[in-house]
Amino acid sequence: MKKIFLDDKFFIAGASGMAGSAICRSLVKKGYGDSTLGGEILTTSRKELDLLKTKDVENWFKTNKPDVVILAAAKVGGIFANSSEPTEFLLENLKIQNNIIETSWRCGVRRLLFLGSSCIYPKFAEQPIIEEALLTGALERTNEWYAIAKIAGIKLCEALRKQYSFDAISLMPTNLYGPGDNYNSLNSHVMASLIKKFYTASIQKHPKVICWGTGNPLREFLHVDDLGNAAVFALENWNTFSKNAPIDQNGEPLSLLNVGTGKDISIKELAKKISHILDYKGEIIWDQSKPDGTPKKQLNIKHLLKLGWEPKITLEEGIRRTLEDFPKEN
Repeated sequence: MKKIFLDDKFFIAGASGMAGSAICRSLVKKGYGDSTLGGEILTTSRKELDLLKTKDVENWFKTNKPDVVILAAAKVGGIFANSSEPTEFLLENLKIQNNIIETSWRCGVRRLLFLGSSCIYPKFAEQPIIEEALLTGALERTNEWYAIAKIAGIKLCEALRKQYSFDAISLMPTNLYGPGDNYNSLNSHVMASLIKKFYTASIQKHPKVICWGTGNPLREFLHVDDLGNAAVFALENWNTFSKNAPIDQNGEPLSLLNVGTGKDISIKELAKKISHILDYKGEIIWDQSKPDGTPKKQLNIKHLLKLGWEPKITLEEGIRRTLEDFPKEN
């Protein structure tokens, strides 16, 4: 039995971001928020609603009364941004999460989906990473501030479910890419950074491209439209209160599920793949004075697969789609 309905009022916090906009597209595609049935998909700009301000969030919820809330809003960035703004990454994300999650619970929201990140897992977690790896080891220091905030959000959702039966679920996506990504040179993620480097070098005929680190770390990448579909699928089908709900190694219902492809690739091979798709012939140089980050990060997605979801977009197809959109976004 599905847990969301076409006439529900959905609030997507962070709908203008890459993940939030993909979830919005997926909801619309499946007919959710149908105005002819009384449904609605609610989105707000920061000017309309500052998620950092508790009273503003409370007033907005009391006025709009959403049935389902998707929390995709967050302060995000790459290694440089995380290391240079640790206070902002911790404080702003904690404030956004606490405001949305607590207000959703207090205002009677029926279902909430919190989007986390695979960076919540220990730096040297056994691969592929299972959900139970959370809090079993030290985090990767280059993004620990963001990770700690996300862990707090996951645990708040879990606490509310256990203590008050609040229907809050959390999804942990792997590295995302696709339309709406951030291509800023200083705070973009690895896929966006490489796409921008090779696209610019290809167009401007640069003789070489300099990439950070050794290129040896292994990463998993998920097209954001696959995440959008996974989020809607989870809202429809994942019932943590059901006897058939995914359970952890102790037989307890899981409060978070991984979302990815289950496949990884070295950064060096990814760079070669992007350069090949762009037909770039120049030299690729690896600046080993720059940090690599976690050596390998691949998610075990067995629980979501068992529920019936699977990714549809291959890495090559996803990169080609992203490159088609890239000039329009810069």
